[in-house]
Amino acid sequence: MSDNEIQHNTAEEADVIESRSISKAWLVPLVALGIGAWMVYYQWANQGPLITIEFTTASGLEPEKTKIKTRDVDVGVVKKIELKPDLTGVIVTARIEASAAHLLREDSNFWIVSPRVSLSGVSGLSTLLSGPYITMEPSSNGAERYAFTALDDPPVTPAGTPGLHVTLNSDDEFAFKEGDPIVYKGLKVGEFEDIFFNLEERVVYYNAFIEAPYHKLITENTKFWNISGVRFELEASGLKVQTGSLETLLTNGVTFGVPQGMPAGRQITQRSFFDIYPDHETASEQRHKLGVNFVILVRDSIRGLQVGAPVEYRGLEIGKVLEINIRDDAVSELTDEGYAIPVLVSIQPSRVQQPDNRQGMEYVRAQTLHWIKRGFRASLKLGNVLTGALYVDLQHYPDEQPAPMQTFMGYDVIPIRESDFAQITQKVSSLLDTFNALPFEQLSTNADELINEVRGTANQISKVAESLDLLVVDVHDQAIAKNLNTTLASLNKLLTDFSSGSRGHDELLNTILDFQKTMKELTPLLQQLNQSPNSLIFADGIEPVLEPKASGGSDE
Repeated sequence: MSDNEIQHNTAEEADVIESRSISKAWLVPLVALGIGAWMVYYQWANQGPLITIEFTTASGLEPEKTKIKTRDVDVGVVKKIELKPDLTGVIVTARIEASAAHLLREDSNFWIVSPRVSLSGVSGLSTLLSGPYITMEPSSNGAERYAFTALDDPPVTPAGTPGLHVTLNSDDEFAFKEGDPIVYKGLKVGEFEDIFFNLEERVVYYNAFIEAPYHKLITENTKFWNISGVRFELEASGLKVQTGSLETLLTNGVTFGVPQGMPAGRQITQRSFFDIYPDHETASEQRHKLGVNFVILVRDSIRGLQVGAPVEYRGLEIGKVLEINIRDDAVSELTDEGYAIPVLVSIQPSRVQQPDNRQGMEYVRAQTLHWIKRGFRASLKLGNVLTGALYVDLQHYPDEQPAPMQTFMGYDVIPIRESDFAQITQKVSSLLDTFNALPFEQLSTNADELINEVRGTANQISKVAESLDLLVVDVHDQAIAKNLNTTLASLNKLLTDFSSGSRGHDELLNTILDFQKTMKELTPLLQQLNQSPNSLIFADGIEPVLEPKASGGSDE
């Protein structure tokens, strides 16, 4: 066979079998694809939820860069920032890690951390280099939530801080702000958290927080009062200055306590409402809850009398003025005649050592009505000379005539006695009327005539005085000349008596001679005493004193 035949036969006899095996080279991309798919699935299955946070502004926030932190731990990142449709703010979409998803509750809060400087301190300085970030205040209360409205400012009290939340309200025009302190005996024990104004009630409410353990001091009888700035009070003992802490001098603040004389009461364990009083005195007044109301009909001026003025009995405060010039159209028979001004006052049983209950009120009313029949009267008196403030004074006046019992608008009337000030005013007015009634023109004419007469009399007296001066001078000169002549005559007589040849001269000369003779005789004795002082007592051993003789003399 030829070679061609052999090849032809071989080709016809060969069977071609197709290979079905997969190359091992495909294993690498398949494994990589599986790992990638698993990673995608794992990332998708374990990623945290997307949340939206509404901010007023997105200052400093950047997608994929700005972190969300809680307790300085990253728990999310900002993914997208977009404007709200109404342009009132921005919507920030953020991804929260799955490990922190359980912290997204209704009470969770978000805010932007940036450098802040305020009276309460400096915060957020770390963001000067790293940039702003969003802080999440987690909560475990409420249902899950994924849409939030951020706070404009960080909360004053961190979540989870032990203590007590209270709500305070004030009718005063003086307002507090977030961060203002709550002070107890000089220590800062809490702060104001936020402010809410109720448009319907027109009352400002303040949510505040009292830190532990001071929250145990809050009881049902606790009163809050304002201690902002410096308070000056002029009392009988002098000027009184009241201040709080140094912080309340710079900002505002309140303090609290239980008024003296009241029990501490039950401790408050949940949010409660309290009023803020203007000062400590007003807060202390709240321990007197009940009072018996009376009316006094004032016919004098009530200028200086204010609501809240004290009602005193013998110098002790037993109540206060509730209302001035109360009116009721149905009852007018007491006020139309004489234009008496009705003033409503309250006498509080707890101030007169009676129980603060219905029984004490009945006792005070019965006792007051009994005293009215025996001269118990009210009067307005001046309490402060500088301010002109008046108060109601209750006293017993036995000389007063019995007054019939009256009522006004259902209140018992306490008869009023004319005040001392009003009496003085009437006397002064009467004196002024008398003074005004004097004939001033006639008196002026008479006074002019009297002055002219007095002027003429004064001129005459002046002339007489001049004449008297001349006479006195003349008499004075004559007296001096007479005295001088008398003195010269006496001197001349004295000189004449002691002149040579006169009797006085001879007597004086004889006296001098006798004195010289006596001294000469005493000379030996004096010499002996000079030499021997004891010679007068001891006579022995005394030698005579020899005197030298003059030369040429005799021996005698």
